[in-house]
Amino acid sequence: MAIALVLTVVATSLVAVSSVAAAPGSSQSSHRNGVGVTAHTVKVGIALVDFTCIEQYVNQIRVGQNKIYEDFIRYINSHGGIDGRKIVPDFQSFCPIQNAQALALCTKFTEDDHDFAVIGNFVDFSGDSQTCVAKDHRTVLVTFMLTQAMINQAPPGLEVLPGATPERTDAVLMSLMKKQHTLQGKTVAVLGELTSKNVVDRSVLPGLRRLGVKLGSTAILDITNGDTSTPQTQLQSFIQRWKSEGVNALFVSGEEVDAQQFIQAVRTQMPKVMLISDDTSTDVAGFGQQESQVGIKPNPYQGAITAGGPTPQEYDNGANWKFCASVYRKETGKVAPNGVSVIRGPDGKTLDPYGSIDDACQLLFEFQEIAKRTGKYLNDATWAHAVDTYGPIRDYGAGQWNSLHTGKYDDDDTWRLEEFDSSIKPNGNLKALTPLEDIRG
Repeated sequence: MAIALVLTVVATSLVAVSSVAAAPGSSQSSHRNGVGVTAHTVKVGIALVDFTCIEQYVNQIRVGQNKIYEDFIRYINSHGGIDGRKIVPDFQSFCPIQNAQALALCTKFTEDDHDFAVIGNFVDFSGDSQTCVAKDHRTVLVTFMLTQAMINQAPPGLEVLPGATPERTDAVLMSLMKKQHTLQGKTVAVLGELTSKNVVDRSVLPGLRRLGVKLGSTAILDITNGDTSTPQTQLQSFIQRWKSEGVNALFVSGEEVDAQQFIQAVRTQMPKVMLISDDTSTDVAGFGQQESQVGIKPNPYQGAITAGGPTPQEYDNGANWKFCASVYRKETGKVAPNGVSVIRGPDGKTLDPYGSIDDACQLLFEFQEIAKRTGKYLNDATWAHAVDTYGPIRDYGAGQWNSLHTGKYDDDDTWRLEEFDSSIKPNGNLKALTPLEDIRG
């Protein structure tokens, strides 16, 4: 699950697409509509995580996700849609614990339902399902939790990430920490997982070496098929090694190793270790808040450093969330809860309508923004050209600076150092360590 957190951005002008030739290797001409597109409609697959299969592992769940997406689709369709085309949603839920269901969804969205694009929280840590959609079936994919390695597998422009890849996050994080001398005098170990090994090898370790810090051992945990017993045993062995190496800072890279069971184990035995994460800042905050909600003290995420954009309070008070909240209220008559709202759910869980609203607003409007740039015909070739030539784009779930262009398919350019502070009411949150900067590299 990924929830990213925009102000006004000026869009650049675009040459009329009707005169543009199809992208090299494209399966479609630029002079006809693509699969799932008619003169009046465009079919969009929407992948949603089935929280009933993971609720035993999380303290916060989402319900009624379909309805929230429908609210935003209704608004878009009543305000011009995609140059007059109405979005026709194809909702499908899946369990993300293993990738079998996500792979099956790829086939359903592309071969069975003939959707033009897939959006939503399409989670497969191996990247196989994302590659199935964008590379194997040349279908547009707009989703979270993409790595640069996954994007590189796809035809240019067909995979778009409203946010930042771990690889680019690492580069920005290293740059910001260098400016602040964050790791001066530290001995840094790295904790990753099999699905993040490429990021660790090609991004994290080279970045740390460029900073000139002393390195401890690198742990790559074998997290497969939902099994946590083996990686927990592996982690215990590395914790003992890190203690002997004098490790006092731990760089965590990977969606799964950032989760509570691993961070709790590290903090219990190394309570003073500095935590740095290249996971999205909102995920770090989410894990920390869940620990506060169930009364874990001291909070294991306290002081965890990451690179992010506006703080949650800045985002909630900014133009982007106000726009998303206004659309939600217009379509439902209800006031959208903000990021600090605590809504009790069944079995001691809390509900996350804020995350569902934020995701639907961010993904659907990003899809609309790009699709409207394709001109008369909407297909994979015109979509890719629109992405490659877009420039500054408004991402309703991020900060004030965002852009897409050839070779850059993750849009977030708004950065600062942040850390999790468990003392912020009601359950802790991120606080700024440095000013916001426009970093596009």
